[in-house]
Amino acid sequence: MALSNYQHTAASRFMRYVQVDTQSDPASPSQPSTEKQKNLSRILVQDLLEIGIKDAELDEHGYVYATIPATSDKNVPVLCFCSHVDTAPDCSGTGVKPILHKNYDGKDITLPDDTGVVISTKDHPYLKERIGDDIITASGTTLLGADDKAGVAIIMDLANYLIQHPEIKHGKIRILYTPDEEIGRGVAAVDMTKLGAQFGYTLDGGERGHLEGETFSADAVVVTFYGISAHPGYAKGKMVNAIKAASAFVAMLPRNEWCPEATEGKEGFVHPTSIEGVLEKATVQFIVRSFETAKLAEYEQRLKELVEATIVQFPGVTTGFVVKEQYRNMKEVLDKYPEVMDHAEEAYKRSGLKAERMSVRGGTDGSRLSFMGLPCPNLFTGEMGIHSKQEYVSVQDMEKAVEVLVNLAAIWEEKAK
Repeated sequence: MALSNYQHTAASRFMRYVQVDTQSDPASPSQPSTEKQKNLSRILVQDLLEIGIKDAELDEHGYVYATIPATSDKNVPVLCFCSHVDTAPDCSGTGVKPILHKNYDGKDITLPDDTGVVISTKDHPYLKERIGDDIITASGTTLLGADDKAGVAIIMDLANYLIQHPEIKHGKIRILYTPDEEIGRGVAAVDMTKLGAQFGYTLDGGERGHLEGETFSADAVVVTFYGISAHPGYAKGKMVNAIKAASAFVAMLPRNEWCPEATEGKEGFVHPTSIEGVLEKATVQFIVRSFETAKLAEYEQRLKELVEATIVQFPGVTTGFVVKEQYRNMKEVLDKYPEVMDHAEEAYKRSGLKAERMSVRGGTDGSRLSFMGLPCPNLFTGEMGIHSKQEYVSVQDMEKAVEVLVNLAAIWEEKAK
């Protein structure tokens, strides 16, 4: 259904939310990783209460839970709509100044606070499809935060619309706003019993029409080299330098395959993300990614073989090799519940869109939630150029996403017995 005569609130909410610094911190062990994320979460709770939702709450871990009450007497599965409040550590999120460019004309957008930052259709081809839309950018010195405050604002607008239109039949809908998604800990402390949903959808995708039901499976690997220290003036035959061993190991990694800079589509990769150390101990951290979970073990075995080839060159070096599971391909769960994707595709169709089923070369909160018992694909928000000063979002994309969610809620109610 089209949302005729409705004054959307997504854009105005979004422009307010992005001004709150919510950058997460991968080096912090706390939950959430930064207390400032709760500054936005408190605002969201207050906004939900003002909309008319009575049970909005923020817990000690930084999660916002709320309920849009059912308007149907049917036994409709409880849905969860989820977005994350944090922004990526990759680019500053302090002092964001959102700018609304009305009726975008297709020309380059030069950002005023740093005129060297230009958003062009050459670098961002999707912008060509958004000519005539109202485009929101930052000012040139920060990211915008559309990832994922666009999703946050879309869900808020949905709540506002459904509370104002109780004649629309839908089941109980749970809202979940999470911290720390950008550092891989977005749902680490979610209370699934409190959430009480059966199926979910994250709002954290990009282009209009994209419907994401497949992600990488992901592991983290830490390779440690242990050397032997000695005074450098008297080190002959005694010193074993862990830094040199680690450096030789990294130099053995392929440059034209098996790495992010040389792979695309359904190809996986192994990616060193940091190297640090001293003479006695040097550590290399990796992320390992594949759409086929079984291939992670193959990739890790290949890494082990490179480690073994390295230590042959450095007698006396010992090593450690630790693998930690991060998330798994949501498709493994979603294939068991085809209605979750099918209903989303129908909602796109009713909203005038052709759904394009996509694979994500990354992960979402939905990856983890799917394996926690909440099958959870990812829907579009319009967020583009993410994690950079060139980030932007179309107001009309956000509003279309609200329409999709309204139709999606109605479809689940129609299909219920």
